[in-house]
Amino acid sequence: MSIKIKKHSKETSQSLVRRFSRRIQQSGILRRARKNRFFNPAKSKTLKKKAALRREELKKDYEKKVKMGEIKVRQGYGPFAR
Repeated sequence: MSIKIKKHSKETSQSLVRRFSRRIQQSGILRRARKNRFFNPAKSKTLKKKAALRREELKKDYEKKVKMGEIKVRQGYGPFAR
């Protein structure tokens, strides 16, 4: 949906912009654009499962490195804080 506005004879640029803005507001284009601005489509089941499996694998790897002493966890920080 495109909006076309032509300048009338003896019309100032300010009134042209005002008329254009009013037409945009009435058409609802701006409202739709703002509504869809931050829309994130839902992830499929397979993508969710892959992400969950990857998180589990990273967590296990992290736990293993902590036990082996490759990573030092400061007292009171991290998932293994005591």
